[in-house]
Amino acid sequence: MAKKILRTLLGASLIAMASLSQAAEPRVVAITQIVEHPALDAVYQGIKDELAERGYKEGDNLTVMHESAQGNSAIASQIARKFIGDSPDVIVAIATPSAQTVAAAARNIPVVFAAVTDPVGAKLVKNAEAPGANITGVSDMLPIDRHLDMLLRIVPDAKRIGTVYNPGEANAVSLIELLDERLQARGLTLVKGAATKTSEVLGAARSLVGKVDAIYLTTDNTVISAAEAVISVGERAKIPVFAADTATVARGAVAAMGFDYYDHGRQAGVMVARILEGEKPGDMAVETMEKLSLFVNPEAGERMGITLSDEIIAEAAEVVKSGK
Repeated sequence: MAKKILRTLLGASLIAMASLSQAAEPRVVAITQIVEHPALDAVYQGIKDELAERGYKEGDNLTVMHESAQGNSAIASQIARKFIGDSPDVIVAIATPSAQTVAAAARNIPVVFAAVTDPVGAKLVKNAEAPGANITGVSDMLPIDRHLDMLLRIVPDAKRIGTVYNPGEANAVSLIELLDERLQARGLTLVKGAATKTSEVLGAARSLVGKVDAIYLTTDNTVISAAEAVISVGERAKIPVFAADTATVARGAVAAMGFDYYDHGRQAGVMVARILEGEKPGDMAVETMEKLSLFVNPEAGERMGITLSDEIIAEAAEVVKSGK
């Protein structure tokens, strides 16, 4: 009888130890991003910081796998396949191309996207309010009208607005269609320069010289990765360059009205934590960012032939000094 009780106690102890071991297993979050540039890097950092604040600490109870596709869609597909094979608790896909490759293959793993402009148009979800599958996330759809209001306050006589975009990126195409529609409604003209890879951005920007009064850059990943090429053209040709993301202002754009991509990452991190705690992504509505901040770079404006008014500078959340 004593031996039977001892065996029972030992068995219970082993089960308890196994349960504790399983509880101590770190959760695994795999993060893939299409390319490294300040805005997307800020999203990545925001996700990690939000998880840490919620008790998921990397190296303790959290393992973070992170890969960048370096702007290459074939590499993005390889990363997606690798992550799916690793079976993490959640896959986070930063930017539309990475999100599309993951969504196409990850049927049983929860997916959270970030920095995706049009998740419905990109066929990531059928309904933003009720995704209903294994994927949800945070959209960075741009407030185009507010951006154009800002641009026209600074360059009121602008009639022809130039942009550079990647026609092969769904995110970029959606934004260009929206931009064209909004400009036409104001009686203005959009002039486009196409660049399917970063090495083509300089040539596309040069194609706008003599044809436009200002250049506006969306959150197109191909173009933002090479934003300095567009800015250098703007400086030489005295064409003011505006951006949709505030990080580009420190790189030499005149102004941007946008949200903080770090905050965007924090918001995506909240969704990841909710999934780790048992919620299903299909039951979580796609979220958007609401708060906007104006960043200006008066020195960049001078280099591009314009002077920012004291009123505009006073309204800015941040006045950047690029110091060239």
